[in-house]
Amino acid sequence: MSICQASRQATRPAIRQRISTIIPRHSTPSAPRSVRWLSSTSVRASAGSKADPYRSSSTAAAPSDKEAHEGSFSRTDRGVSFEYPAEQDFPRSQIVQGRGGPHFRRTLPSFSLEDKVAVVTGGARGLGLVMGQALVASGADLALVDLNTHQAKELVANFEKENPESEGYNRAKIPNGKKSGVFRTPKVTAHYSDVADPDSVTSALSEIIKEHGKIDHLVTSAGFTENYDAIAYPYERMKKLWGVNVDGTYLFATGVAKHLMERNAPGSIVMIGSMSGAIVNVPQPQAPYNASKAAVRHLAASLAVEWAHANIRVNCISPGYMLTALTRKILDGNPDLKSQWTSLIPVGRMGRPEDLMGAVTFLLSDASGYVTGAELRVDGGYTVT
Repeated sequence: MSICQASRQATRPAIRQRISTIIPRHSTPSAPRSVRWLSSTSVRASAGSKADPYRSSSTAAAPSDKEAHEGSFSRTDRGVSFEYPAEQDFPRSQIVQGRGGPHFRRTLPSFSLEDKVAVVTGGARGLGLVMGQALVASGADLALVDLNTHQAKELVANFEKENPESEGYNRAKIPNGKKSGVFRTPKVTAHYSDVADPDSVTSALSEIIKEHGKIDHLVTSAGFTENYDAIAYPYERMKKLWGVNVDGTYLFATGVAKHLMERNAPGSIVMIGSMSGAIVNVPQPQAPYNASKAAVRHLAASLAVEWAHANIRVNCISPGYMLTALTRKILDGNPDLKSQWTSLIPVGRMGRPEDLMGAVTFLLSDASGYVTGAELRVDGGYTVT
């Protein structure tokens, strides 16, 4: 017998003795024991008692014990309904800034969009109109794309009126995009497109390239929202919403990316999403819209990876509540929404379309040269609470 085996045999009786003192042996296997099983769930004796003042606010309460205020600030209200207006009923958007020209305040030159051609879908109104004006102010030539070509052409005429000495040459046909000794204000044009129709998108892009010679940047701002209880939402309207918000974004993005790759040129695309792509707005029900903007957000991230090899950057701006002409129309019909919305925004107020001017210029310009696949939320802190 080895030393180790002898040591183990010597210690076994002592171990058995210690075990028998901890767990007493019973004369028969059926002898009763008093056993208390341990639980991993922490329970307080008073939690289930009806005398507990907090019981009704916990999961211990029965559904019938619910108080009127419970969940009231975090649920949708099927009574809030809004249908996207027809073209003739759509409120007109105000021009914020129409003049493009030199700047006399110091800033980084990498923010400039000089010698670039930018396309903005949904550019005749709302957020698209204001972001387009930001690009013009930063030096870019601009192609406005919209269903409402009448209003888009009015904007072009207004710009030309404000800049009567603007040189109208095609930069794509001039070496380095400039004529020596000539200051040229940006060129602005208007184009029709149904963004959900592939043929219409192809036609609009061809027209823009013929007019401007090239495309460097894209902002997909065409989109709309409606407020319906999901069960009551007319299916045809939901398909239209997805067609504009998702298909339209995809079609224009792939069309511009193809053009950039054919030119072997870098470019930047900014997709306009919404904070609704990351949260659920209350009290207005808008499930299809929220889902469409979540799709836009992830589409931007996916294409950023797919097109990184071609030096095409793709980012997403997700605005919060913006006081556009359409938002004013919604609030006119639902006056209680204003206080409900602003009570949920940490800064306590809605944004203005002008608050997106800096964001879109940054993401299109060389100032964001190492930024791609990002989501920039401009929401007053709504989504961080």
